[in-house]
Amino acid sequence: MQVEEFQQTILSYYHENGRVFPWRNTHDPYKILCSELMLQQTQTERVVPKYQKWIEHFPTAETLAKAQFQDVLTLWNGLGYNRRARFLQNACKTVVEDLHGKFPHSAKELQKLSGVGPYTSRAVSAFAFGNPEVFIETNIRALYLFFFFPNVENVLDVQLLPLIEQTLYRENPRTWYYALMDYGAELKRKVKNPNRKSAHYAKQSKFEGSIRQARGAILHYLTNLSNPDESKVSLQTIAKSKAIDYERIKKAALKLEKEGFIVAEDEMIYLDNSIK
Repeated sequence: MQVEEFQQTILSYYHENGRVFPWRNTHDPYKILCSELMLQQTQTERVVPKYQKWIEHFPTAETLAKAQFQDVLTLWNGLGYNRRARFLQNACKTVVEDLHGKFPHSAKELQKLSGVGPYTSRAVSAFAFGNPEVFIETNIRALYLFFFFPNVENVLDVQLLPLIEQTLYRENPRTWYYALMDYGAELKRKVKNPNRKSAHYAKQSKFEGSIRQARGAILHYLTNLSNPDESKVSLQTIAKSKAIDYERIKKAALKLEKEGFIVAEDEMIYLDNSIK
């Protein structure tokens, strides 16, 4: 398939069937960064209402940078992978305090922000500033595997990236990547997931019974205390309340303490509201 034909196929689909999301109606790098971090390993349907409430409470990088971390976690609750909330707040603090409130325009500079890796920096660069970046995520990967590697197994991303660069619609990278994502998402619904042919494919581990579940339970408990004087809670109390075995709660608490989410004093823990 020729480049122009491929581009026309993808763009025609998008113009007729493109999905509508609130973060696609803005060029604000703060709002786009929020959406990108929320969308990591989280289904789009779950992100939409959380994103809308988030922007209502924290409409700018400055409001998020100055917020109490307990308020940040409370709003993040339900998205999982709570480290993303810490990363996002720290990134905004850097922008507000060190960059005069202005986000960098280049992927290289964006990647210096807390929690912003190669994919996220390039996505924000493309969606906020229209830069012709080259990046890959799950729906884009599925699309290129389907079109260009129909009978090949264990395909590496380094094999796909040159094709993504070669076929990039440079006149409008923002629309192009939205189109790629939407076409890929539809493909995964209609055919056997093409990502199974990727060398990077791996099923997500079960949530039930995991340390991840215990981490979420601890943070959910601490951010939902009705009495501010009850800031310190025992691990046994949380284990009993959440019906999770104590040893798993203890292991999760150790990880959360190491990452700066909580402070532990013997068997008692409380949320670390300091912004680091």
